[in-house]
Amino acid sequence: MKLVDTHCHLDNEKFDEDRLEVIERIKENLEFCVNIGYDLASSKKSLELAKEYDFIYAVIGIHPIDIAEYDEEVEKELELLGKNPKVVAIGEIGLDYHWMTEPKEVQQERFKKQLELAERLNKPVVIHTRDAMEDTVNILKEYPNITGVIHCYPGSLETAKQLVDRFYLGIGGTLTFKNSKKAVEVVKDIPLDRIVIETDCPYLTPEPFRGKRNEPIYVEYVAKKIAEIKEISVEDVTKITTENAKKLYRIG
Repeated sequence: MKLVDTHCHLDNEKFDEDRLEVIERIKENLEFCVNIGYDLASSKKSLELAKEYDFIYAVIGIHPIDIAEYDEEVEKELELLGKNPKVVAIGEIGLDYHWMTEPKEVQQERFKKQLELAERLNKPVVIHTRDAMEDTVNILKEYPNITGVIHCYPGSLETAKQLVDRFYLGIGGTLTFKNSKKAVEVVKDIPLDRIVIETDCPYLTPEPFRGKRNEPIYVEYVAKKIAEIKEISVEDVTKITTENAKKLYRIG
């Protein structure tokens, strides 16, 4: 069994010069990857990639930083795209109080609209939360039938324990950083069957490539760090997190 990258952005301009080579490395080294939209244009590109390659799946949605574009027309387009079987989730959606491109109330209202879209389509969600964990958790409690993943999980162990009955925790390259004490604590204490591995590439590149462009095959370094923290084999990490990814996205 091979690893999975549950969260990447292959349509990003940083892959324009060698996208085909990056995709070939995914084919050779990973079970599959999931390309994540953040606005309508990237959501459409995500689905185009998924249609072209059987080992790439798409997630569509409007990121909280881009939420100003969300209106009834965009929602209708997303709903239409979401009916394609290669679309495995709605995301990345959520709240971002760090950049605050729109007021909290606007972010929350449109986050809820996309959760309702996921319910209508019977899809899991990919959640982005930054400096907004309490509000994110409270909103998710309003939608008890929603499942999914908290992407690049930024919260405490205490909050993680509240979430893992319904949500997987996305763990990426930041786990390998020297200052990642909180993430190490979460990975150590949360059962492996509630964790999925991601890159968020081209961002958040793990050691030893920090500072360079990230790409999906670097999930290997995240898996090695999880194995080290949990004192288990990389093979066990690979097997369990890949099974988790398939359950999360209902693949296979």
